[in-house]
Amino acid sequence: MSEPLRPGSELAPGYEVVAHLSRNQALDVYDLHSAERACRCVGKVVRPDRTDDRARARLVREGEVLLGLTHPHLVRAYELLREPEPVLILETLTGETLGHLFDESGPLASPDVAELGRQLCSALAYLHRRGWLHLDLKPGNVINDRGVAKVLDLSLTRPPGPVSPGLGTREYAAPEQAAGGEATAATDVWGIGVLLYMAAAGRRPFDRGSEQFPQLTQRAPKVTGLPAGLCAAIDACLEPHPCDRPSIDDLATALGPHAHELPAAA
Repeated sequence: MSEPLRPGSELAPGYEVVAHLSRNQALDVYDLHSAERACRCVGKVVRPDRTDDRARARLVREGEVLLGLTHPHLVRAYELLREPEPVLILETLTGETLGHLFDESGPLASPDVAELGRQLCSALAYLHRRGWLHLDLKPGNVINDRGVAKVLDLSLTRPPGPVSPGLGTREYAAPEQAAGGEATAATDVWGIGVLLYMAAAGRRPFDRGSEQFPQLTQRAPKVTGLPAGLCAAIDACLEPHPCDRPSIDDLATALGPHAHELPAAA
């Protein structure tokens, strides 16, 4: 197994490695210093010991999509280098993942749950209007910085359409992802629902146990302990059939009365 690059190495021209942040089955993620921008940034690159062309294609697609997006609740891409190996350069974000927040703080107060949902709806509606689905919403793919959420990792992004069984992360995938079916905007509504359920209840809606995909055979327990309208909005996101889930716009409308008040215009 090839070792990650050491601090001081050059990942790509003008990008010096500060630290290796993480490694998964396909990618290495680095903390970098950009000489041109005089700032820290993040670099994603296919692991040198992987020869999977699909991983390279996904990284390039993620970069191409992100470079065309500008939204306050989506991570920003600075640059996509294609040769000799693709490198995606992203902004460095402060804050913590939702996973860390949930572990440290437990369930959130109802205005914080609703505000998180409203921000996620804004980001995903923007993405959908440009013809893309996220398909991997989970606590590790959202950063929270003092109440401002940013969605990360568009490595599975694709247009609406059929998907292979098991696409996404098992504990968070919608039933149509688990079984292999038609992915639509409602698939990302499910993802928002899972995150809001965890924010409200402090646990995942499904206990995996011996089942690989319990969401195919079980319904999520009802959310309790929050205002009835907010509970109903979260529960509706986790309806097994996509047609029974709210649209993102309707979900945002349902969350609005429970979220923090927006600042008044000057």
